[in-house]
Amino acid sequence: MAVMDLFRLNGQVALVTGGSRGLGLQIAEALGEVGCKVAISARKPEELHAAKEHLQERGVQTLSCVCDLQKFDCIPALVDDVLKGLGDIDILVNNAGATWGAAAEDYPDEAWHKVMNLNVNVPFFLSREVGRRCMIRRRQGKIINIASIAGLKASADSGMRTIAYNTSKAALIHFTRALAAEWGHFDINVNAICPGFFPTKMSAGLLDKISDTVIARTPLGRLGGEEDLKGAVVFLASRASRHITGQFLAIDGGSSIT
Repeated sequence: MAVMDLFRLNGQVALVTGGSRGLGLQIAEALGEVGCKVAISARKPEELHAAKEHLQERGVQTLSCVCDLQKFDCIPALVDDVLKGLGDIDILVNNAGATWGAAAEDYPDEAWHKVMNLNVNVPFFLSREVGRRCMIRRRQGKIINIASIAGLKASADSGMRTIAYNTSKAALIHFTRALAAEWGHFDINVNAICPGFFPTKMSAGLLDKISDTVIARTPLGRLGGEEDLKGAVVFLASRASRHITGQFLAIDGGSSIT
């Protein structure tokens, strides 16, 4: 097989949670460009509609699914919608997430549970649903968890009081390893991507305060751009990564090594 053919995903079905904006929309663009039919889910209908139109303008067959993933009982219905609209799910990207800034001693219970639910519980519940309904019986599948370099390290910076986010992303990385070990014999690959700072709606407020510091501490001297995640996602979703599972890839300009 030609090397470039290893990266083609013609006709495969990808589900991207949190796919209406930010990194999720970039991921949906990338998978659509290499031939996937893409289902995107999000909580806000207006953002989801705009994202669907954007993807369709790029020639991507797109299904949009309004779903508040914090309501766990909507997860089977989300999978139902994708199965009916596009067919069996080949690629699952667990991208939806949340953060909340507060000092540990003052951290609200509500905030802790919200971050843990979206960043840890939802990826498990959705992976379980997609796994048993689409991937295990077919003995194939790719699961990509969008973690963070915040799951690799802690910070004493007063501007980075995000204990639930850091903890949840560390948990997501090890969830990736555990699931990869358990489902490897089904030929299901489970890997994680750990982005550094990318300008998105979720990170905008924090970056307003710390972007200069982040850039100064990053060997490549820049924040993540609109194209910087796409190649890694396509790689991990494609046959090119057939022999890779249980791994994480930091996409952060080198900031996690300094």
